[in-house]
Amino acid sequence: MKARACRTAAALLVLSGVSLAQSAGYKDLTPGSDRERLIGAWHLVSMRESGTGGQSNSAAEIKGTLIYTRDGHMSVQLMYPPLASGLSNDYVLNGYEASFGSYDVDEAKHTVTHHVQGSITHGLVGKDLTRVYEFTNEGYLIIKSARPDEHWAVVWEHY
Repeated sequence: MKARACRTAAALLVLSGVSLAQSAGYKDLTPGSDRERLIGAWHLVSMRESGTGGQSNSAAEIKGTLIYTRDGHMSVQLMYPPLASGLSNDYVLNGYEASFGSYDVDEAKHTVTHHVQGSITHGLVGKDLTRVYEFTNEGYLIIKSARPDEHWAVVWEHY
């Protein structure tokens, strides 16, 4: 009886034009939408900071993974080279960067906001980090800070 009620509810949602994903609280997952394109695992290609003369660090120097799930969760991890093992700042602790949480996409503004629920640096916990994103014709994802005082860009490629 319970299974029949679920099938009936699903059929009513479909007939009313509401997808099961929308009814479960998922955001826009329209094929080809930016949110849909973000979903999956990405590996680090390069990272650059404009304050260092545009110097770029390749994935051979820094290892990284960025994950966006279909149900609105994200996780990012970066491991800096051994020479940077003492590096610590707002995002990095002893040469390692890691955070996780949920995310929202604003396709009109080309921003993704990471709602940090956990981080290796406790100062990020509870913060909303808005990032500007761009998809290149070559299939890369470029993410930059939306803050005017941060001048970095990270290039990712789908695994």
